[in-house]
Amino acid sequence: MQLRALGTTDLRVSPVALGTWPIAGISSLVVNDADSLATVAACFEQGINFLDTAYCYGYEGESEKLIRQALGERRNEMVLATKGGVHWDRERNRVQDARPDTLRRECEESLRRLGTDRIELFYLHAPDPNMPVAESAGAIRDLVDEGKVLAAGASNVTVDQIEEFHAVCPLAALQPPYNMLQRGIEREIVPWCQRHDVSLMVFWPLMKGLLAGRMQRDHQLAPNDTRRNYPMFQGEEWQKNQDFLDELRAIADEVGKSVAQVVINWTIHQPGITTALCGAKRPEQIRETADAMNWQLSAEHREKIEAAITARGPAAVRRAV
Repeated sequence: MQLRALGTTDLRVSPVALGTWPIAGISSLVVNDADSLATVAACFEQGINFLDTAYCYGYEGESEKLIRQALGERRNEMVLATKGGVHWDRERNRVQDARPDTLRRECEESLRRLGTDRIELFYLHAPDPNMPVAESAGAIRDLVDEGKVLAAGASNVTVDQIEEFHAVCPLAALQPPYNMLQRGIEREIVPWCQRHDVSLMVFWPLMKGLLAGRMQRDHQLAPNDTRRNYPMFQGEEWQKNQDFLDELRAIADEVGKSVAQVVINWTIHQPGITTALCGAKRPEQIRETADAMNWQLSAEHREKIEAAITARGPAAVRRAV
């Protein structure tokens, strides 16, 4: 496994990163601090040097606080990414607020929660619908100039918004969703990033656990499982996805790996992809996906995967309203 460049910076990151939304305890079920701390600790043994969090991961910053506790004196061994511009109000409603003052306040609070004097990668978590992206970008540029942030990123943005941000504050990374069934970024965003030497740190590589291949055709989601809101986990889409997973299971058997390992390996070797953000709330989960960094699918198996994706056809991926 070789570390990869983060944009044009001197930072180097592992092809698999730990995504820490699950340990925030908001949407994931059966989360506890002991498992969360052990999950972060497992990254060291697996060669993962990149942790991804956000100001809003937890109603009170639980994810960032757990990272601080887990890293202890080993903080300098990790590249930390966090995000600003999204928070929870008193009624626990999600608010997009990327005004310059808000971004500064959230960045400084994240620094305190993480127990550090700098954040390697600070993202605009989402554009503020009430203000130009350029104003948010200017705030992050100021944080970079002050040394509180080493590199700038953006998430949940369109190509036009990327251009607007980049003109004010040069981007080192973008964070969009991407997986075998969700490949829209290949049309415009991947080519843009390749032209501008911007890294792509993709989330949902396993599509909220669907592409891990463990949920069988008759699996029933718990009533409070938020994945019920996604068409991929319902009705005809669910059955099509299970047919697709049957193909992946056969390929996984041939290569002697798990379905999740095959999916992550495919993802991190796609053109333009720097890192796959793999969420985990128990150490065995990140150990499994980290293994995908240590080998590579053959051309024959990649062709089989592409054929299976084509046979699956377009997937309904948008969250239900």
